[in-house]
Amino acid sequence: MNWANPQWLWLLLLLIPIIIYQLWSRSSRRSPSLTFSDTSELKNFSGSWKTYGRYLGALLQWIAFSLIVLAIARPQYQNTTVERNAEGIDIVITLDISTSMKAEDLKPNRLIAAKNVASDFVDERVSDRIGLVLFARQSFTVVPPTLDYKLLKRSLDEVEMGVIEDGTAIGMGIATAVNRLKESQAKSKIIVLLTDGENNAGEIDPVTAAGLAQSYDIKIYTIGIGTNGTAPYPVQDPIFGDRYQNIEVNIDEDMLTKIADMTEGDYFRATDTKKLKDIYEQINNLEKTNIKEIVYTDYQDLYPRFLLPGILFVILSLLSDRILFRSAVE
Repeated sequence: MNWANPQWLWLLLLLIPIIIYQLWSRSSRRSPSLTFSDTSELKNFSGSWKTYGRYLGALLQWIAFSLIVLAIARPQYQNTTVERNAEGIDIVITLDISTSMKAEDLKPNRLIAAKNVASDFVDERVSDRIGLVLFARQSFTVVPPTLDYKLLKRSLDEVEMGVIEDGTAIGMGIATAVNRLKESQAKSKIIVLLTDGENNAGEIDPVTAAGLAQSYDIKIYTIGIGTNGTAPYPVQDPIFGDRYQNIEVNIDEDMLTKIADMTEGDYFRATDTKKLKDIYEQINNLEKTNIKEIVYTDYQDLYPRFLLPGILFVILSLLSDRILFRSAVE
């Protein structure tokens, strides 16, 4: 509840001198008296109800004054409605799940780091349809562009390597994502492609797939994930058990840059988890959804709930002083 004229509430402080004055005034009034030679027996008589009733009118006046002041301050119930119009963006996250994503130059490894950061990216979006495409030697759609972010994040969390034959078919990943976006009516369509290697599989060349994206006005942001030089890679040795070996990091940056340039996107290099987070934040800032909010506020006056009882208490106080307890207060 809000108050339209809260300054009037200061009038409630006047109750303090009013109460003091009325208590003093009513208790100091002289009552009719009789003279008795011995009043010891009268001490056992209690006062009548009218004796105490002379204070009832004052009490009713105090209540009435408080209620009328509250009514003047205009209590209101505020009901706010927000109408939101958003021009959404359609996004497909295209993720490399080849076995090289086990490398642990990003912690805990490349794939888990990519999944976690992509999930955070989803949390930052509003009113955008987001889909998920995975690729290794082949590519497939896990989630088509959707507003069901819970489903999308759950699907991201369940992504594993080894569900399809190993390899890196970047062109196939792009083509599958384009297929999901080509019919979209969104004002902006983008693909966020993350890979740690070079195209070595698939029937579609990455540059050809990028040309297809370009023809549908689809923008591609490419991310090369992996440190410079070599990266620790876990292997299972039948003799020595689990161990690590350093593998060379080979990312075709020229090709990823060309894909991004063709579609008016950008290429980024993520050599550690922090840089990967920063890259997704940059993409988030580059591709903002325009949201227009119109706020409607409806006020419902509540002063009658205080004014009407206040008037009633004024009437009752007059009846109390002028009729019921007239002799007690005169």
